[in-house]
Amino acid sequence: MSQTLIAYVNGDFIPLQNATIHIEDRGFQFADGIYEVIACFGGTFLDLQAHLNRLQRSCEAVRIPLPCALSEIATLVLQTYERNPYSDAMVYIQITRGVAPRSHLPQGELKPTLIITSRQLPKPTDAKLASGVHAITLKDIRWKHCEIKSIALLASVLGKQEAALQQADEAFWLDEEDHILEGCATNVLAIIHGALVTHPLDHQVLGGITRDMAIRAACEHSLTVEERAWKLGETGLTEIMMSSTTNAVMPICFINHQAVADGEPGVLTMQIRKWMIEAMDTLRRE
Repeated sequence: MSQTLIAYVNGDFIPLQNATIHIEDRGFQFADGIYEVIACFGGTFLDLQAHLNRLQRSCEAVRIPLPCALSEIATLVLQTYERNPYSDAMVYIQITRGVAPRSHLPQGELKPTLIITSRQLPKPTDAKLASGVHAITLKDIRWKHCEIKSIALLASVLGKQEAALQQADEAFWLDEEDHILEGCATNVLAIIHGALVTHPLDHQVLGGITRDMAIRAACEHSLTVEERAWKLGETGLTEIMMSSTTNAVMPICFINHQAVADGEPGVLTMQIRKWMIEAMDTLRRE
């Protein structure tokens, strides 16, 4: 018999199958909320404070008050993790503006909704690592504040659907000048003339915590890092990779059905991934 999963919802720990929110919660009605996803390895969270700081920035950006102090949220994250069966887990936090009669303009002082869940951390298979990721590119149709980790993810849903229709794993958004920005649920990085290159953080790109980890690993091992706009087909481009909480970094071997270089996982991509996995494994031993 599978173990019952436990969720935290507005002050209570309850079985996940019984977890509900009010029909007039603004997260449901307007996607009026923000979220975070945090990886946990054997009871130690990966860059927890960085995630909580980004949670606070997102809340401030959309004028949703934190439901409690960040330290209390950190405690609730740990308690949710401990009530669920997975040693390596993906802990999800969602905060919405709260419950109110449906109106675009929030009326009065609302009590924010806070939800926390914990599930097994998905990991890429050895076969997927060996074959690499297949991706497509799409013109960016998202809103203009991608630096906010909003729960309004319909554009990403459509992008993922289009990728699946083309038998690809991910879709990457292009700006008006065809610079690669980021994926539906990932950041994207490239090796160009031996340097690790990724789009700078602005309103078009979310500051991914795993992106930061990849950059940190590269810097620690004396790789050059360039945060700049870049395009497919640049001279000297030899590898492309994507980063996310569930993937660390993954090699991208085909984009728009065309091979990246020789169509095999890149040497530096796999080296950066190795450095990141070693850092994650260290967390389990702490």
